[in-house]
Amino acid sequence: MRRKKTTYPGVYYREAERIGGKGLERVYYIVFKQHGRTHEEKVGRQYADDMTPARAARIRAERIEGKRPSRKEVRLRQAAEKEAEAGRWTFNHIWTVYLESRPDLKGRVTDQNRYDLHVRPVFGEKQPSELIPLDLDRLRISLMKKKTPGTVKNVLELLRRLINFAVKRQLCPGPSFKIELPRVDNERTEDLNPEQLNALLQAIDEDNTMVAAMLKLALLTGLRRGEIFRLKWQDIDPERGFIRINAPKGGKSVSIPIGEPVKELLSRLPRDDRSPYVFPGRAGQQRVDAKKAANKIKKRAGLPKSFRIFHGLRHVFASTLASSGQVDLYVLQRLLTHKSPSMTARYSHLRDEALRRASNLAGELIEQTARPSEAAAVVNLSDRR
Repeated sequence: MRRKKTTYPGVYYREAERIGGKGLERVYYIVFKQHGRTHEEKVGRQYADDMTPARAARIRAERIEGKRPSRKEVRLRQAAEKEAEAGRWTFNHIWTVYLESRPDLKGRVTDQNRYDLHVRPVFGEKQPSELIPLDLDRLRISLMKKKTPGTVKNVLELLRRLINFAVKRQLCPGPSFKIELPRVDNERTEDLNPEQLNALLQAIDEDNTMVAAMLKLALLTGLRRGEIFRLKWQDIDPERGFIRINAPKGGKSVSIPIGEPVKELLSRLPRDDRSPYVFPGRAGQQRVDAKKAANKIKKRAGLPKSFRIFHGLRHVFASTLASSGQVDLYVLQRLLTHKSPSMTARYSHLRDEALRRASNLAGELIEQTARPSEAAAVVNLSDRR
């Protein structure tokens, strides 16, 4: 069916056979963006659902604001409720309750995608107690054919998280075996050489955008992308020289010190009176993406495609401090808000190399101090001749 526009933005319809009557009726759809993704949803039929373009536009606005579930979510909720009435705690039912109990869940969109793509099709209608080890083996092998080891681990971790949630709240018994997560060596420490760093700084300075300022802040503080997105003006204390990071990846909220370069950077940023965020997104809401603009700056600087711009700049910040030899790993751990010292240990070789250079320098200075007297002794001997 051919798509036809209406006078309302993001609302269109297709004509289809009328349900319960003769002739055609309009089937209305809405298109909108949310969390950086484009969504297209059916909202209802002209006669069967008494749907109009104006009503579809109101539904679209509510979906964008997160005030209204999609038709799919409604169907899933209804199915989950029926299962609950029947006493079946399937993974689909557990997933629905899990999301309701965790409205502040970090990585909610990512978890939703993993569940919809990899868990729901295989285990959605099953209860945790119905799983056997062979089920997990088949899922792991299937994922390994097309996904990275890190993705496989994340999917299995999500499955285990849902089981633990259900068992802990005594919703249902778990499987008779323990889900083992594969070990993944994905400890990538990205860095830039001096030429690349200079090229990036030049590209940032030439780009007078909020995203350029975000990259500069990441380089100067080591903040994660999400922490920069969530940063509010009320979290910044320029008088005392601190930034408050609320609910970082490491756990509890913490404050980290900021120097004069960061204060100067923040003082030059424009403020939007409609938004509490330092780097607001559309309509003053929390920003959810900056990939396109950040990649343009990365490309202009000539950086490798494999360099993950925000994550990479965090590593550059840490590597620079570690290799200076002037910052111990405990201080670096606090600045990076790492939960444990083991997460900071990846930079220990840089610190050790800096200390080794300092030790070599001490030896060279001592030798240089001793050489003049040796040279004078040679001259004196030659004079005596």
